[in-house]
Amino acid sequence: MSRCSEVRILPLHFEPCRITVRATSGAAWKAEVACRALRPRARAYLRWALRLLGPALLLVVLLRLPRPGEIFALALEANPLWLLATVALNFLAIHVKTVRWQYLLRVRNIDYATKDAWLAFGASVYLGMMTPGRVGDVLRVQYLRHDKGAPYAEGVASVVMDRLCDLYVLVGFFSISIIHYGSRLLPELKLIGWGTVVASILGPLVLLVPGLAERLFGAVYRRASGDAEGSGLQVFLASLRVQARRASMLTMPLTVGAFLVGAGQGWFVARAMGLDLSYLDVVCLTSIASILSLLPISISGVGVRELFFAAIFPSLGFTSEQGVSYGLMVFAMIYLGAAAVGFICWQIRPPPAGSKS
Repeated sequence: MSRCSEVRILPLHFEPCRITVRATSGAAWKAEVACRALRPRARAYLRWALRLLGPALLLVVLLRLPRPGEIFALALEANPLWLLATVALNFLAIHVKTVRWQYLLRVRNIDYATKDAWLAFGASVYLGMMTPGRVGDVLRVQYLRHDKGAPYAEGVASVVMDRLCDLYVLVGFFSISIIHYGSRLLPELKLIGWGTVVASILGPLVLLVPGLAERLFGAVYRRASGDAEGSGLQVFLASLRVQARRASMLTMPLTVGAFLVGAGQGWFVARAMGLDLSYLDVVCLTSIASILSLLPISISGVGVRELFFAAIFPSLGFTSEQGVSYGLMVFAMIYLGAAAVGFICWQIRPPPAGSKS
């Protein structure tokens, strides 16, 4: 036997990894195999640990408030009719986003029936709430693969373009919010905010400039995927660029509409709690909180959103307790409400496996 040879194994996450086996140290390489196999699980634990920083922040905020009992008292006094209307608007918000996704697919000659697209989108919302990262978006790709036989690259392109629409519209409203709340925000926060705006606008353009993404990511993609020709990356980039060029005139207005529906839900929550917030204030609060929720330290912005509201509400004439209570009610009615709708979709149409024969 040679001094050093290579083998390939399938660790716990079912992705091949390469290890070195030394004939002179059997116990050592067995330990190394176990270590490599556990690394994916360790990364999963790390992701969850990061996501729990947000709830930890919420706990710190609750402990530092002088009257934390008011938070739950305010929630219990909320008008149930306004809250019911808030939950009902989740159906409209999901429908607008589903129509947007359908149009992006239609640009690529993929005609996805509204019922199937709706159930796929709703189920992905539910999974997204239950898992860290954007796992729910991946589920949409699987539904599309199963129902229409679309290549994974096409599905991923539609989801990425979907998210880019959300990002650019959010950045636009975020810019308005920084201007509107300029005197109330710390200079450091405004600097970070404008830096986020610039990075959010310029970053995705790498994917849209012909030839640039191919040079930057081509070698990495071919090595990671085993696709020597890089055909998957080519299909993905071609699809993304066609969607950006041909669909933006409709998808961007739909995205603005979806955002305004979400802000309307926030305004309904304010009415339910007796908070005299203007619709513009809710738009600004929603956009800033949404940008902050992009930080990978929370689940749906829990903790980060409440910390921001606790800090900004006193400048609007309210108490920090009202800000935290409002943030928690927004999470319950909008985020958990959307997840409940998605759970129903999941039960009606469980995630498929593979593609139709």
